[in-house]
Amino acid sequence: MASCFGEDLDCISLCKKMMYAYVVLLFAATVCCNADANYIIGTGISDITGPAAEVDMMGYANPAQTTHGIHLRQYSRAFIISDIKNSSRIVFVNTDSCMQSQGLKLEIVKRLKSKYGNLYTERNLCISGTHTHSGPGGFHQYLLYDITSLGFVKESFDALVEGIIMSIDRAHSNQKPGNIYVNSGELLESNINRSPTSYLYNPPEERARYKHDVDKNMTVLKLVDAEEKDIGMISWFAVHCTSMNNTNHLISSDNKGYAEQLFEMNKNGGAFPSFANGKFVAAFAQANEGDVSPNTAGPRCLDTGKPCDSPHSTCNGRNEMCVAFGPGKDMFDSTKIIAETQYKKALELYDSAKTMLTGPVDFRHSYVDMTKVEVQLNATTKVKTCKPAMGYSFAAGTTDGPGAFNFEQGSNSTNPFWNLISSFLKAPTAEQIACHKPKPILLDTGEMSSPYMWEPEIVDVQLLRIGQLALIAVPAEFTTMSGRRTRDAVKKTLVMNGFPADTIPVIAGLSNDYADYVATFEEYQAQRYEAGSTIFGPHTLEAYIQQFEILAEAMAKGTPAAPGPNPPNLLDKQLSFLLPVVFDHAPFGSHYGDVVVDAKPSYKQGDSVVVKFIGANPRNDRKWENTFLTVDMLGPGQNWTTVYTDGQWPTKFEWHSTSMFLGESQATITWDIPADQQIGTYRIQYFGNWKEISGSITTFHGKTKQFKVTSLKDFYKRKLQKSSLKEKIRQNMALTNDILASKFQIPQNVG
Repeated sequence: MASCFGEDLDCISLCKKMMYAYVVLLFAATVCCNADANYIIGTGISDITGPAAEVDMMGYANPAQTTHGIHLRQYSRAFIISDIKNSSRIVFVNTDSCMQSQGLKLEIVKRLKSKYGNLYTERNLCISGTHTHSGPGGFHQYLLYDITSLGFVKESFDALVEGIIMSIDRAHSNQKPGNIYVNSGELLESNINRSPTSYLYNPPEERARYKHDVDKNMTVLKLVDAEEKDIGMISWFAVHCTSMNNTNHLISSDNKGYAEQLFEMNKNGGAFPSFANGKFVAAFAQANEGDVSPNTAGPRCLDTGKPCDSPHSTCNGRNEMCVAFGPGKDMFDSTKIIAETQYKKALELYDSAKTMLTGPVDFRHSYVDMTKVEVQLNATTKVKTCKPAMGYSFAAGTTDGPGAFNFEQGSNSTNPFWNLISSFLKAPTAEQIACHKPKPILLDTGEMSSPYMWEPEIVDVQLLRIGQLALIAVPAEFTTMSGRRTRDAVKKTLVMNGFPADTIPVIAGLSNDYADYVATFEEYQAQRYEAGSTIFGPHTLEAYIQQFEILAEAMAKGTPAAPGPNPPNLLDKQLSFLLPVVFDHAPFGSHYGDVVVDAKPSYKQGDSVVVKFIGANPRNDRKWENTFLTVDMLGPGQNWTTVYTDGQWPTKFEWHSTSMFLGESQATITWDIPADQQIGTYRIQYFGNWKEISGSITTFHGKTKQFKVTSLKDFYKRKLQKSSLKEKIRQNMALTNDILASKFQIPQNVG
């Protein structure tokens, strides 16, 4: 075989082609011995956690909600699926991020092409976000989405690009023949409609077709190898990742991210995370969640505890006071509950999946200028879409995360003061006002181009096929009814043109780029948050459905889809006003990693260990596929074994600046000891990097003293030996209460 040295480009190109041919032959040789396999499947996972300090979180648009640590790391999970002849393939990537950005996908495709040629392109690659609102922002190329993060944040962008590509690389190198099964079922008590009054604007006869005002259906793919060994799982279920609210400052992959952890730990023998090839990968992907909330206790007024004003989601005229609550005692508990319901249902569907996917792997993709789409509504009526614009109700936020300045949802009128403010940016033209009616325009983003474009005009539309599954990749947040209409239209078009009657249409939400929300025409009239954020006007949904019908017909007939106009690449125009880390400093007389608050000698199962260290800014090193902390257990031979890292549920890593002027900070590490934690000797370690004013960065670490974790019984037994009779009775009651709480998960004040 030829070998290449130096930079002989022709030789390098020849080597790449020979290596690719070798891989294809290897697949062919493997396939001949696996005649029962329908597909070739590869899975991969990688870390995409961005800067854990000082960066505004993407989702709630709250400038005060900046990162100050980590609860759950963010990951990218890639699935490559080819037909058994390896002649056509698709890539589905699920990321624990708020959404995707067009600039992000353009950069990823550019790097993939330099490595794999035309194997992975914008046409067959789908990148979908779970929509967590607790991840670092600043990774978009359009201005509006980066305003609260003080512009473009390269650290966030690079973390996503590098992690997504690594997950695809791992999936590519891990391909093997296998099969895919599909199953679906109803999941209750996990989501509610946060704009129920808007939903009621949809036609009664249409609403009568559905039992609920949100989709309760979960669809699961079970991926196995040719020997029926587990490879991976993908589920789609519509629910916002807003269990963690806008007061949270710890990076979190929210309810879907924790569900992924639970599933992977179940299939990988308790290990998490596991980046090794051959390990099981589970993705909990997003669907049509536009108006769907995980805060199932519903909204109420913070000041009175009473229900909010329903049409406008206000309390005494103030939207800031109307907030929805999850099913738990706090946002962490609510995240855990909604994660566990998704995990348990997905596992049930996975284990009982019997319907095998068979048939081609295919894809269709187009770029569409959504500002110029004409839609034929009927024989006599033709309408068109508009240039982007955000309505007044956009600024009101939602009951998951209210906005400020007394904007309210359901507003169809303007305000002279805010009209004056917005006119300093750009007053909408008469044509824009008429096009978006009845939306009152707050930000005329489609007619603003300084310093660069504020929102997208050209977006991706994409349709992926795996046998009888049709995956509809939408670049926005479709409401419940918008998703239902889109699924119905795509399936109808596919079946009319030759697809089997049992074709399964699934919405893959927040895919490839981000163009805000898509409400139905009827919901648009109500002008709640989702409608005010439907940026291409009242006929946005009809335009998207038309484009997906075009893709569906092309796929069914085996004809190519028009590529459409290329979107702009604005990465070289980005502005950033987020200050870099200048330097760190340990207080005089101390060193980085010194323990400020040490562990106590002993804790019982169910306790929390809280320790503090002299720290440094986490932005100096984001610890890619690594950790800022470990919880270690002492084993035989005085050897320490790590049992938890900063990406797992029982731990929290928090960073706080104690003096911005002096560059001083502290790191707080919390370990919530599980009720079934193995008794023994433990320690906690902290790993950091400090920066000199010269720019050089140095690693350091600190560790607590050793401490014991004891059982509840042993803990109280020792206390009883030292107590009076009266105290012994009280402690026996406390022990009984603790045991009941740990066994049955009841509140610890019951007794």
